[in-house]
Amino acid sequence: MRSIIKSVLGAFALFGAVQVAQAADVTLRFHQMLPPQATIPDKAIKPWAAKVEKESGGRIKVQQFNTMQLGGKPPELFDQAKDGVVDIVWTVLGYTPGRFPKTEAFELPFSSGLAEPASLAFQEYVQKFAMDEFKDVKLIAVHVHGPGLFHSLTPIAKLEDLQGMKVRGGSRVINIMLEQLGAVPVGMPVPAVGEALSKGVISATTIPWEVVPALKVQQIAKNSTGFSGGKGLYTQTFAVAMNKGAYDKLPADLKKVIDANSGMVAAAMFGRAMDEGDKAGLAIAQKAGNNIITLSPEETARWKRIANGTRAIWYKEVAAKGLDGQKLAAEAETLIEKYAKK
Repeated sequence: MRSIIKSVLGAFALFGAVQVAQAADVTLRFHQMLPPQATIPDKAIKPWAAKVEKESGGRIKVQQFNTMQLGGKPPELFDQAKDGVVDIVWTVLGYTPGRFPKTEAFELPFSSGLAEPASLAFQEYVQKFAMDEFKDVKLIAVHVHGPGLFHSLTPIAKLEDLQGMKVRGGSRVINIMLEQLGAVPVGMPVPAVGEALSKGVISATTIPWEVVPALKVQQIAKNSTGFSGGKGLYTQTFAVAMNKGAYDKLPADLKKVIDANSGMVAAAMFGRAMDEGDKAGLAIAQKAGNNIITLSPEETARWKRIANGTRAIWYKEVAAKGLDGQKLAAEAETLIEKYAKK
């Protein structure tokens, strides 16, 4: 009888332990806008998720949802994380104009080059100066893309070629810059770019090389125009953000796993993926025989002089919000140079 009772009690204990183990498992829904083969979902989110799952001993599972599978539109992603509609998002900060004014310092013309060092600079910048803009979420990381350039239906070989051209801009600051340069900016999230080009809604787009293959832009816009020197015409800013409640519910040891995969570590991972994606995107366009233009140093200098007017406009706009734009831009530039030298 005693052995039977022990067996029964042992079974209950084992059942209870299994129940506790099951209760400790966490599934995090990670939502983003791009197709799964794009650089960020394939080369950044997927390995980040795998690292989190491995370091949690399988207690955290990250479910990846691409192309807005869980509903909504790309500009709604940040609020989806904030409101707990999903657990984690990757989003473009510029899709919600004016919401992250301090981060816009990294979108100013000819600010940065390679994505990995610039992403580390951006992460440090946000940690020092802009965490209040992310107070409603658990910020995993921020990052930028590599040198920004044009992809167009007709060649852009000089500044005059851009005049009156309808060009997709990815953020408020980029649209201001396009106006300064004489283009007609058309705002839209990146997933809409391919169709807009094919239908002639726009004649050119501002996107980095890394996202070109996923959107098949190289098949539609067979001309690409970049700039001399190590810096691109523009960049965009991105964030990986987690719902606060989802993070707070985690036991302490699982919070440590998320924390260990946040901040500079994650910023570097996402920036590095962008740089590798740029190489792959450029190679595909070259293989397709596309017309790839690099403007001369003299022509690039013309663009810089005119695009620089964007800064004065931005300084004035953020001053109305009580921010010292010149100081923020100077801090951004100092950090960009710091990490570029490493």
